[in-house]
Amino acid sequence: MYMYNTQPIKHQLQFDQMASFQWLGFGNQYQCSLRFSEFRSKKISAGSYNIRCEGRDYLGLDDQERDGKKRLRILIAGGGVGGLVLALAAKNRGYEVKVFERDLSAVRGEGRHRGPIQLLSSALAVLEAIDKDVARQIVEAGCITGNRINGLADGLSGEWFTKFDLLTPAVSRGLPITQVICRIALQDILVNAVGQDIVSNNSKVVDFVEDSNKVKIILEDGRQYEGDVLVGADGIRSKVRSKLFGAKPANYSNYTCYSGLTNFVPPYIDTVGYRVFLGLNQYFVASDVGRGKMQWYAFHKEAPMNDDPPRGKKVRLLELFGSWCSEVVTLISETPEDMILQRNIYDRDMIYSWGIGRVTLLGDAAHPMQPNLGQGGCMAIEDCYQLILELDKVAESGSGVCLSNEIVSALKRYEKKRMVRVSVVHTMSRMASKMLASYRPFMDFGSGPLSHLSTWQLRHPAIPVARIFLQIFLPQYMIWMIAGHGLW
Repeated sequence: MYMYNTQPIKHQLQFDQMASFQWLGFGNQYQCSLRFSEFRSKKISAGSYNIRCEGRDYLGLDDQERDGKKRLRILIAGGGVGGLVLALAAKNRGYEVKVFERDLSAVRGEGRHRGPIQLLSSALAVLEAIDKDVARQIVEAGCITGNRINGLADGLSGEWFTKFDLLTPAVSRGLPITQVICRIALQDILVNAVGQDIVSNNSKVVDFVEDSNKVKIILEDGRQYEGDVLVGADGIRSKVRSKLFGAKPANYSNYTCYSGLTNFVPPYIDTVGYRVFLGLNQYFVASDVGRGKMQWYAFHKEAPMNDDPPRGKKVRLLELFGSWCSEVVTLISETPEDMILQRNIYDRDMIYSWGIGRVTLLGDAAHPMQPNLGQGGCMAIEDCYQLILELDKVAESGSGVCLSNEIVSALKRYEKKRMVRVSVVHTMSRMASKMLASYRPFMDFGSGPLSHLSTWQLRHPAIPVARIFLQIFLPQYMIWMIAGHGLW
């Protein structure tokens, strides 16, 4: 076995049978021609790499040995979206890869709290480049939102503030169209594609040791595995990151988030994909997720909550948003109490080095960001592809021995090429949180002698200026998000 367990074991470790979960599969209500084009980077053409077969064998192994090339052994801590996408990319290139996940059922369960994941055109294109069959399964399981109106609206009146065009930039570049997909369904597709022989459940990475020739991980139960590269994809509270840079608490964003999923088809379903309703110190996001269901998120600025509101989450939400437009109130009212979940929102400050030596990070382990732009998962998927492209250069070097400095250089190139884009998105997510909840459509004259003017609902002079700015800036930003990842 390529990454051998350095501790003696009495029997072969079997992948734990996953508990049976029921999830909401999101279909695609709308017909859209998605062309899985051939324009992708030449590096991912079918004949460029050795493709892994069933079991532990590889196609082209004899050729690799004859050429004197060593297959990289990649250890991945974390079986979320980022870890699984990286494992799929590594597997399809013939690398020896192993994923270590603390609890796959917890990752699946988290899907209920975090709701569907948005896959922007850029992330879908990367998935297609990694594995076209898997990308096709993901598209078929998801719900396209990019072919409808998306944008920002006033929370009180429901009137559009500004709109996004996600369709034109994608179609003009031959890219898949933005969609949402159930996190649980996405993970299920990825686990099946990667293979249960590669994904080790009940295997929490708690430590690692590196020397000049290898990196060794230590699991919580004492098992140890060796490899050439360790990638920490173990989320915002990453053990790998803590070992690299020291344990630090995550930053509370000052917002708690209520999320709900309801069996409700609004009258605007054919024209609106998702909409963000704006208000002061709170905002509300609603999205079609297919098959007659709507997903929503209600963000409110307050101290972190550890317990449910005394009278229930639904009553609390109607207190906060009950005076808003009918689109918001109806979604809350149509959602059963047991389908409303609450979690506090955290992120971390951006760091500008993601690894040391043979160890690096990706996704939330490297750059956790707030969910208001829906880009955390997309950035993790892009990370995976950039990382595998850099590791390909090590594998193609032709060296008889995979030298440590080649691996280190590859990991540093990966960081450098991803840093600017990720930094911009991370900054934008924090700015968006402040801007979305600072929205004030009318002037507030306080409690002084002019307080009576507040009842006149005089339009705030900053609103027209903000609208013009967004109408100029947002189209360019969306084009950059959709097609500006620089991976090909």
